[in-house]
Amino acid sequence: MLFKKLPETIFVPFSGQNKHIYEAVLLDLADQFFDEDLVDPFVPKDLIRSCIEDTVVRLGVRRWEPEEGESESDRQELPRSTAEYTSRIYRRLVETGWLEEEQRIYRTFVLLSPAISYLLRTLVGINELEKRSYGGAVLNVLSSLESAIKDPAGRGITLQEAAQTAADFSAHLTDMMLGLRELKMSLAATSNPQEIVRSFFDRFVAHILVSDYKTLKTKNNPFRFRRQILTMLRDLQFDPLKVEKLAKHYQEQFELGFADAEAMVHSHINRIIRIFESVDQRLATIDDFRYRLEKRVADTVRYMDKTTPGMSSRLSRLISDVSKLDSRSIPHINTLEAAAFIAPGSVRSPVRRRVETKPRVIRPIEIDPRVLEMRQLFKEYKARREVKPENIELYVERHLLDKKKINASDFTIECIEDYICFSYLRHMRSLGKKGRGTANKYEIKFEEKYVNVADMVECRDFSIQRKV
Repeated sequence: MLFKKLPETIFVPFSGQNKHIYEAVLLDLADQFFDEDLVDPFVPKDLIRSCIEDTVVRLGVRRWEPEEGESESDRQELPRSTAEYTSRIYRRLVETGWLEEEQRIYRTFVLLSPAISYLLRTLVGINELEKRSYGGAVLNVLSSLESAIKDPAGRGITLQEAAQTAADFSAHLTDMMLGLRELKMSLAATSNPQEIVRSFFDRFVAHILVSDYKTLKTKNNPFRFRRQILTMLRDLQFDPLKVEKLAKHYQEQFELGFADAEAMVHSHINRIIRIFESVDQRLATIDDFRYRLEKRVADTVRYMDKTTPGMSSRLSRLISDVSKLDSRSIPHINTLEAAAFIAPGSVRSPVRRRVETKPRVIRPIEIDPRVLEMRQLFKEYKARREVKPENIELYVERHLLDKKKINASDFTIECIEDYICFSYLRHMRSLGKKGRGTANKYEIKFEEKYVNVADMVECRDFSIQRKV
């Protein structure tokens, strides 16, 4: 559980009225503990107190609210100077478990426990995670894949890094969609035009919008590598030698059996393929949210104070004040034609003349028969390459017939369907629920020697038989 590794009072500083002070202090302390030049993780206490004091001075802290768990003397005597604020904050962080002290002869050092260090890094990451570079994520996946494919026996673990980078990128897209939804609801509930424009720039442009979003519509689009990534992964799926080397590398790194390592390799490959195949739809959803947000803000700017600066705000306040008055004290108005803001010269305008649409000839577009033929051939080719557990089962049963057991060399490969079935025969468990159901019907035993099957595939010899 979480609190077996973290102190129970770890989040107490964030539950009081001084939470913004502790937030700023911990973010500044993170720079001290996570400094790249820091060789010794034990930081002198004087340096930590100096960092806290600098934060107190920068924030201009002049008010302190009593907190839960403080002693009676601390509640009665509030800090009176910067040094007292620093002592109070430092003592509170030590008591709640954020900081640990260690005495070395005559000097006191401060350190973070591993769990607290990871928690603080996570909080710093949450504080900075909103903006992300599309191009950086895509290039990281591409470079990791190229390393894994070029040297599967030595750098195969980079395939896992590519899958993790793709998963983090997918999660960031989801967070962005949720952030845009939240911002849209917030703007819809705001009636103040100035607040709508301010929220749009403060929250959307400065925080949610991706830093290189504008490059998505240019020739340097980072997703120009997406097709290359998908091509590399699909080629890797049907390269049994490289998959086997990757599985052996996974087997050494994660201390797994060969079958589990091979299933993990295919799982990572399929995860990256799913993410990059669906990225267009997710970007379209994000772009739709962005369009609606920008349209609302554009309409707000267009109609905000259109005639006189501040007119809309004054009218809104006037109507609110009039609604609070007694109806008997409000004078009766017979006509609104004389009112300045609703007179003919202010709001009413001539109706635009409708322009009649000219008729045009609609001609049916005929598709070249060769294009239709190529489409049909492509569909047939794609259907022949589709991996189905039921086709693999029929392929196995066709060779078993009345035999109890057959070896790898007994299989024949006469067409592309046979090649696909034989390639996936050895790792049917990676094909999902149906694949595992088919694999449970047979027992496969692998041998150490390699055989050549139908002069097309070289693989480890194996035998397969039906389970009783």
